[in-house]
Amino acid sequence: MIKTTQIPLLKQLKASKPSATLAINERSAQLISEGKKVYRFGFGQSPFPVPEVIVDALRKNAHHKDYLPGYGLPALRTAVAEHAQRTLGISADAEQVMIGPGSKELIYQTQMALNADLLLPSPSWVSYEPQANLVNKKIHWIDTKETNGWRITAESLQAACNKSETEYKILILNYPNNPSGTTYTEEMLQSLVNVLRTNNVIVIADEIYGEVHHEGKHVTLSKFYPEGTIVSAGLSKWAGAGGWRLGTFIFPKELDGLKKGIRVIGSETFSTVSAPIQYAAVTAFSPSQEITDYISNSRKVLKWIGNYMHQSLAEMNIHCPKPEGGFYLFPNFEHYRTQLNKKGINTSAELCKELLENTGVAVLPGSPFGRPETEFTARLAYVDFDGSQLLQVIAENENLDELSIDEHCPNIAGAMKELGRWVNTLT
Repeated sequence: MIKTTQIPLLKQLKASKPSATLAINERSAQLISEGKKVYRFGFGQSPFPVPEVIVDALRKNAHHKDYLPGYGLPALRTAVAEHAQRTLGISADAEQVMIGPGSKELIYQTQMALNADLLLPSPSWVSYEPQANLVNKKIHWIDTKETNGWRITAESLQAACNKSETEYKILILNYPNNPSGTTYTEEMLQSLVNVLRTNNVIVIADEIYGEVHHEGKHVTLSKFYPEGTIVSAGLSKWAGAGGWRLGTFIFPKELDGLKKGIRVIGSETFSTVSAPIQYAAVTAFSPSQEITDYISNSRKVLKWIGNYMHQSLAEMNIHCPKPEGGFYLFPNFEHYRTQLNKKGINTSAELCKELLENTGVAVLPGSPFGRPETEFTARLAYVDFDGSQLLQVIAENENLDELSIDEHCPNIAGAMKELGRWVNTLT
């Protein structure tokens, strides 16, 4: 009989844990099934519906059943390239585009393909580090500061490069950022370019939240470092289509060899992305007034709620940078360290467990994002509201500041009240 207690897993798997974001979502669902009130700020899923024009395109293309080309449907690759030209102002053609089953998979396969150390800002999205561990890649964390919006600088980037012994490096730069909600200006991006060039850094610019920059002013690094930047995006965040699993990469022509290498890996793993999804995505990346209005209104809603959350937390002496894009905050509970330590709470994981059990507020600890375990930071995804309803409201009343958070976002308001009640027990 096979010894089921001694299955020989790879050592990388033994040291890895399931994604923290998926784990908190499952735990929240469990508590809700037990009848407990949970404010679901742990899982970063867009609260908005997929635009109806894209859903209708999926219906019309559901009959497609054949395998598509490995790099992606030609019409979709053209649409993605033209969309990048319109929205990012970069030169791109269909041959530079690759379609994958979510940008997460494409990022992982890039890490697998490149013989290079990984440079990661601290904090970074929870899956970058485990992906690197799975392919035995050395990681060098880049120091950041809360006072600087958790952004990297040329100096901190160079310091991380100095620690690497590989000729080439990979930097995954995600902005607007998950978990902090902050982003980079043109000047900030330009200040990094000399360090990137002189250190042979290939950048995966994870710009999945670019379309939901709250002011609609996202700038791609590719404009300033075109030869070394892969632009990563997809449908999950701006189109509310996370479960559709469609990601896009735009490679510079200088990295065509890397693109081909990643495709070799794809041909032996996922083969190709679902045909109906790819056909429908052509509509998503094509010019449309309906989609333009949808994105514009989504930005307004996210800015409104983000500002409310930021101000509410500040009033409780829970500090974090003001959000500039996406739907995240990275609050710091350091003000209450003494009180938390007295309660036996010494890590961000213990803090988040306390919050979930005593307030129903589900957030993620800062440690899976690359922060020290004893730092009292957490990632809050302010997505627990009815996105469909708010898009309808904003279509009828453009001035969101005149509306009531309590009325239109009861879970957002309720969570802040519960958090305020809990803070009062600490003082």
